Amino acid sequence: MSERPPISPRSPRAALEPEQVPPPPKRSERARNPFIVVGNAIITFILFLMLAVGGTYIYGKQKIEAPGPLQEDKIVNIPSRAGVTDIADVLQREGVIDNNRWAFIGSVFALKARSELKPGEYQFQKNASLRDVIGTIVEGKVVQHSVTIPEGLTSEQIVGRLSDNDIFSGSVRELPREGTLLPETYKFPRGTPRDQVIARMQQAQKRVLAEIWERRNPDIPVKTPEQLVTLASIVEKETGKPDERSRVASVFVNRLRQKIKLQSDPTIIYGLVGGKGTLGRPIRRSEIQQPSPYNTYVVEGLPPGPIANPGRASLEAAANPARTRDLFFVADGTGGHAFSDTYDVHQKNVAKLRAMEKQIQNDTVEPADDPPPPAAANASAADTGAPAAPPKPVKKPARPAPAPLLPRQGAPQPSASSPVDQQ
Repeated sequence: MSERPPISPRSPRAALEPEQVPPPPKRSERARNPFIVVGNAIITFILFLMLAVGGTYIYGKQKIEAPGPLQEDKIVNIPSRAGVTDIADVLQREGVIDNNRWAFIGSVFALKARSELKPGEYQFQKNASLRDVIGTIVEGKVVQHSVTIPEGLTSEQIVGRLSDNDIFSGSVRELPREGTLLPETYKFPRGTPRDQVIARMQQAQKRVLAEIWERRNPDIPVKTPEQLVTLASIVEKETGKPDERSRVASVFVNRLRQKIKLQSDPTIIYGLVGGKGTLGRPIRRSEIQQPSPYNTYVVEGLPPGPIANPGRASLEAAANPARTRDLFFVADGTGGHAFSDTYDVHQKNVAKLRAMEKQIQNDTVEPADDPPPPAAANASAADTGAPAAPPKPVKKPARPAPAPLLPRQGAPQPSASSPVDQQ
C-alpha cells in the first residue's frame, strides 16, 4: 500500500478560505525572442497577403473572361497617341466595356499590354470580353476597307476617286503617269495616306506587267512592256466584254503587222481631253482628222503612250491575242461586236447595225393620239387664258454617216472599230 500524506486538521474558517493558486509557469526565453515574434508576424502577414492575392486573382480572372456589354459587332476608332485612360473612355462611350473603366485599365496592366496598345479602327465582336478587347487592340488587326478601282480609268480619274474617298488621308503630291496603276480591288485601313495607295497600285502594276510580259507571244509586234500597256489600254477602252478582249486585241495586232492605221475612236477622245477620260458628247467629224499624237486616225502605229490604265485581263489579251485575220469590228446591237476580215463583210455588218438601230427607233416612237375636236381644244385654251399649243412633232434622232475612209497607198482604209456618232 502507498503511503498517503497525513491530513492536517483545519478549522472550519480555514476550510472556507480559497486555496492559493500556483503561479503560471515562466515563459521560455526562446518564446520571448524578438526574432521569433517578428517571424510570426511576417508569416501571418504573408498568409493574409496570399489569401488577398488569390481572391483578387480569382475575381480578376472572372472579370477579364466575363462576356462584355456589347450587344452586336461594332467598329470603333482608337485615335493616335491615346493613352490607356483615353482608350478606356472611348471603349466605355461606345459600349464596348461597362461603366467600370478601371476594370479595363487594371486588365491592361495585369496582361502587361500597356505599351502594346495600337491606334486604329477595330471591329469588336458581340459580347467581347476584356481579354478579347485588349487582344484585338494589341494584335493591331485593324478593319480593312475594300476599294475597287475599275479598269479603263485614267490616272487623273483614279486620283479623283481616291480624293473623294474619306477613308484615306493626305493628298497625292504628283499625278502618276498614265498606265502605271493597276485597276483592282484593294484593302486599306482607315487613315492610309493617298500617296501610299498610289505607290501600292504602281507596285502591283509593275509585278503583273512583268509576269505577263514574260508569258507574251513573241510574235506580237510590240517591242517593250510600255508598248504592251499602250495596246492593252486601247483594247480596254474598245470593249467591256471579257470574252471579246483577245479578239479585239487581234484586230489591232493584225493592223499593226500590216501597217494599217489603228483608227480607234478612244484615242481621238484622249487626244482631245487627256486625263479627263470622257468627251461628254459624240465625236465630231472635224475631230476625226484633227492632228494629235494620240489620234490613231492620223498617226501610224501605236500612240506615244497609254490612254488609260488597263486591267490584268486586257494586258493578258494584248500579250496573247487570239489568232485571227480580223481587221474590223462593229457593234452588233447586243452589247458585243461583229468581227470581219474583209471590208465588204464589215460593210454588211455596219448595214445590219444601222437597220437594227432604225427598227429600234421606229419601235420606240409612240403613235400620235387622235386630235381632240376643235371646240374642245379651243375651250381648253380659253380656260387657261393661253393660246392652244400645236402638237409636238416626234423627232427621230438622225444617225450621221460613218467616218470617212482614209487613203493608204491608193487603197481605202476603213476604221477598225465600230462607227460612232459624229457631228
